[in-house]
Amino acid sequence: MAAGECRDSKGKLYVVGVGPGNPLDRTRRAEKAIERSAAVVGYPRYIEHVRELVGDKKIISSGMTKERERCAEAVRLATHGEVVSLVSSGDAGIYGMAGLALEMLEKQGLSLDVEVVPGVSASHALAAKVGAPLMIDHAVISLSDILVPWERIETRLKAVAAADLVCALYNPKSRKRAWQLSRARDIFLASRDPDSPVAVGTDVTLPSEGMILTTLHDFPIHEVNMRSCVIIGNSETKLFRKWLVTPRGYYE
Repeated sequence: MAAGECRDSKGKLYVVGVGPGNPLDRTRRAEKAIERSAAVVGYPRYIEHVRELVGDKKIISSGMTKERERCAEAVRLATHGEVVSLVSSGDAGIYGMAGLALEMLEKQGLSLDVEVVPGVSASHALAAKVGAPLMIDHAVISLSDILVPWERIETRLKAVAAADLVCALYNPKSRKRAWQLSRARDIFLASRDPDSPVAVGTDVTLPSEGMILTTLHDFPIHEVNMRSCVIIGNSETKLFRKWLVTPRGYYE
């Protein structure tokens, strides 16, 4: 098939954010996209999150670091006339598959009907669980240096810490990346009060959910893993009873 051609205009690619995992946190749009699809492509864990929607549909799954292969197969099926859902956890456009899918189509010169379906991202799910720490300006940074050099990540961490922005950390720690989170904490400690509040959520919304409210000084790094999300408060973030809140200024 020549670049820029599609064999069947009825083919469509949905790039779907399925949320943090709990069916109650999926959007209806995401469910409808999967229901309309003949094939579902994604990381096995994320497909399990929508297992009851998949039924007898064609399933294409592969492990970590195989994102390009999964995306290429989803694009191939769609350009051959199938309706395909390429699923990501959280939001497909926040460390998900949407960017890769659109880049791949551009680089291959393909014309395809694509719909990016938003979802509840990990930082939003964690913020809702602990209160309202993202009420005002905040930043989101991934600590994974697989695709982004650590030097660039560290530059961004220093800038965010100095700017007194609330910060959500994605991909904070894995078996092969054990030191980056400690370094990130040290960067924030250089600019912030050691008692700055920190929220750690693991498997948020799932039965295995774990939640920790702590401080930069007492941050239990050993309890964080790849399925965790971390929110570091700024100088105004406060703990009100059991709730973490960054005031927006209504009472000033």
